[in-house]
Amino acid sequence: MTAGASPPSATAMALDRITLTHFRNHPATRLEGTAKFNLLVGENGAGKTNVLEALSLLAPGRGLRRAALTELPSQQGDGGCAVSAELVGGVQLGTGIRPERPGRRVARANGAEIAALALSEWLSIGWLTPAMDRLFAEGAGSRRRFLDRLVLALEPGHAKQAARMEAALRERNRLLVEPSEPDPAWLDALEQQLAEAGALVAQARARLITALAERLALLPEAPFARPELTYRAGGPLEAGVLAAELQATRRRDRSAGRTLTGPHRDELEVVMAGKGQPAAACSTGEQKALLIAITLAHADLLEDRRPALLLLDEVAAHLDPVRRAALFDRLRSGPAQVWLTGTELAPFDAIANEATIWRVIGGAVEQI
Repeated sequence: MTAGASPPSATAMALDRITLTHFRNHPATRLEGTAKFNLLVGENGAGKTNVLEALSLLAPGRGLRRAALTELPSQQGDGGCAVSAELVGGVQLGTGIRPERPGRRVARANGAEIAALALSEWLSIGWLTPAMDRLFAEGAGSRRRFLDRLVLALEPGHAKQAARMEAALRERNRLLVEPSEPDPAWLDALEQQLAEAGALVAQARARLITALAERLALLPEAPFARPELTYRAGGPLEAGVLAAELQATRRRDRSAGRTLTGPHRDELEVVMAGKGQPAAACSTGEQKALLIAITLAHADLLEDRRPALLLLDEVAAHLDPVRRAALFDRLRSGPAQVWLTGTELAPFDAIANEATIWRVIGGAVEQI
């Protein structure tokens, strides 16, 4: 384990003493005294989602907005920004951008610098945002990223294998479009790396879909729509078979200018149970319900693992009272610390007495 300490147990509350420094519109924000439910209330544009985005960056990747690093620092700062938090048990996690290195994100655990990929060893983070309502209508790449984030919450090593796969894929594709014939030995080595890492990525995705499908099959079709999930592999799941196929299809891929076989072509198919209708053809409300069902089923899988956060941006405002009550009941019984945003308190009446609540105004927060 990095930084000379072990992560706290998953039964502990996830985060407290959270600070945002020159992050988006938050010049200096501190949140402490957290609870199972944590509620950020304020007008649109006040900075509620910015807090969730900051928390999402305590995991590998680009966070819930997938923003460029240059977008994160406050315009009033020095070009840098920082997010830090304490896991209950005393572990300090942090991430940010140094002013002198605006294109590089740094991460720390207990004061020691670590690779950003290593953040997944300490904390599981999932989220649901309004932008994700388009997940089923967008290209397969969005669903692969969604799938990988769900895998990462359960298997911290997934980030490293995904990075290895992407690096090998980029280099193979670069060689494929060069005017001269690529060196076969160099392609052999790249394809072996791509096949080894890609097989591990694909197998992890398949395991997740199996676990989610088993969990979802136990749930009723109401009040949330019950999704049926299918994993469509973009290539063989065994490393040796995938390496052989990559070698055999070099000429085809060279003509196409890209690699046409492998986990980068995977697809997650979602169908609404009962209606047998693909998620892409469902109504906006049905798609939202399918996403919530997947998110809740995934949260159930986090038990006995690392401390977990679930970030839910504006999720309650679009649900009727029955579905809101069902959502809160499921979240209450799950292992994750929950962060929610809303423009008003009324939709959260059912959890108000057990939540820590902050009013957010112009990048400042006040506990109420």
